Amino acid sequence: MQGSGSTTSVWMATAATPQGTADPQSVQPDVVPDVIVVGAGIAGVSVAYFLQRSGKTVLLLDDGAPGDGETGRTTAHLSNAIDDRFTEIERLHGRDGARLAAESHGTAIDAIERICREEGIACDFTRLDGWLMAAPGQDPADLDKELQAAHRAGLTGVEKHDHAPGIAHPGPALRFPDQGMFHPLKYLNGLVEAFRRRGGTLATDAHVTTLEETTDGVRVHIQGDGAPARAFEARAVVVATNAPISDRVTIHSKQAPYRTYAIGLKVARDALPAALWWDDLDAYHYVRLQPEADHAVLIVGGEDHKTGEADDMDLRYARLEAWTREHFPMAGEVLYRWSGQVMEPFDGLAFIGRDPAYWGRVFVVTGDSGMGMTHGTLAGLMLCELVHGHDHPWATLYDPSRKMIRKLGTYLRENLDAARHLARAAFGPSDVDSEDRIKPGEGAIMKTFGRPMAVYRDEQGALHRMSAVCPHLKCTVEWNPGEKTWDCPCHGSRFACDGAVLNGPATSALAKVEQEVHGKGK
Repeated sequence: MQGSGSTTSVWMATAATPQGTADPQSVQPDVVPDVIVVGAGIAGVSVAYFLQRSGKTVLLLDDGAPGDGETGRTTAHLSNAIDDRFTEIERLHGRDGARLAAESHGTAIDAIERICREEGIACDFTRLDGWLMAAPGQDPADLDKELQAAHRAGLTGVEKHDHAPGIAHPGPALRFPDQGMFHPLKYLNGLVEAFRRRGGTLATDAHVTTLEETTDGVRVHIQGDGAPARAFEARAVVVATNAPISDRVTIHSKQAPYRTYAIGLKVARDALPAALWWDDLDAYHYVRLQPEADHAVLIVGGEDHKTGEADDMDLRYARLEAWTREHFPMAGEVLYRWSGQVMEPFDGLAFIGRDPAYWGRVFVVTGDSGMGMTHGTLAGLMLCELVHGHDHPWATLYDPSRKMIRKLGTYLRENLDAARHLARAAFGPSDVDSEDRIKPGEGAIMKTFGRPMAVYRDEQGALHRMSAVCPHLKCTVEWNPGEKTWDCPCHGSRFACDGAVLNGPATSALAKVEQEVHGKGK
């Protein structure tokens, strides 16, 4: 198991984990940092870096290695072309909101480029064009509307072309100039080192369980692997854990977890121009290159689905490969297959700011909407100012307290869907009628005495039985055969095959079930 799943991305295979992190037990208890940042992915490390650079003292906590969660599972497009399209962002947030969205993501790309230069980070950062392509069967007028909306958002350099270069894709496309790409884990490694050079402290094996506000700050409770529980205090806390562990309901009711898939195929280094490509299907395909020593890797993503609502991962990888070979006939063997989790806010933009569940000293960043690299970076820029007590021109746009009035239908539909999964605990059937049907390396949900049980058979044949009820809000988890994990379809909590928590909002493992059940599910 690597971090948040069993598959290996191109980034995991080609970058080392940052070394020399501090054991949380070695951090002096009488040292009270200005800020504790929880989560060492792209968002958490960016926030910690900008705060440390601004003069704050920062303690960065993670229960694994930096980038070991979803950052290592991205495809690392750096774009100011918003995932949900400018026509939709303008409808939901107005022209000023669309302009600020374009500005903030563009500023994030600029910040990454500047940090690479100033901190000497070698991460294959490249500026290049991005191409939004009209897929066959889509209304061609939609592309013209998107062009006009992009211009109104301030991206006046966007142009319409008859087709995108390098890809066998008929029909027109919009060219978004001055986009970017990089190796996310090489960048993250460099950013971690820059943070520590500036005096920041990183403690791994620090699993945060709860937060509580005190009279003059926030207390963070942690539990390490086999180590005694500890608590750290700070004047402010930033929670950057993909799905926030600090907020039990409010933010989770305004976003939904989705799985997305990627493959990496071998191509000659000069086979394609350096570019980003994506189409306008739902779910859409997105493509980029990654240079290697003697070849390049063509990275193709797509085939999204709601977390916990599919078990046909091999078929999804096969469809991605078929689409790739149709549009990039020069592609060679498949070198990598992996999946990742995206938190989709119902109105297309991340939640960055004060957590509405607290009184102002807890800040949160979540809702990457498939743009985690830029959302995480602009979160660093924003939260650095907000933690210092300053206003920020993007704060209202990304406010976690904002209402979902213009997406009320989506809000209600997604939360009813969560309620449906919650009902599975009481009324859902078993996946199998006997534990004997569970093959080595696989898992299944069984009902015993009316309760759902998550049963995993390891490669040696031993059975591991756990409650299938997610500790967060009591939804029933589902087996993910692609990553060998238990995934909660309600709010995105994920657990290893043995029940250990991998991803919030849950902070505790699936409860062990000791009794043996050999017969049919009840």
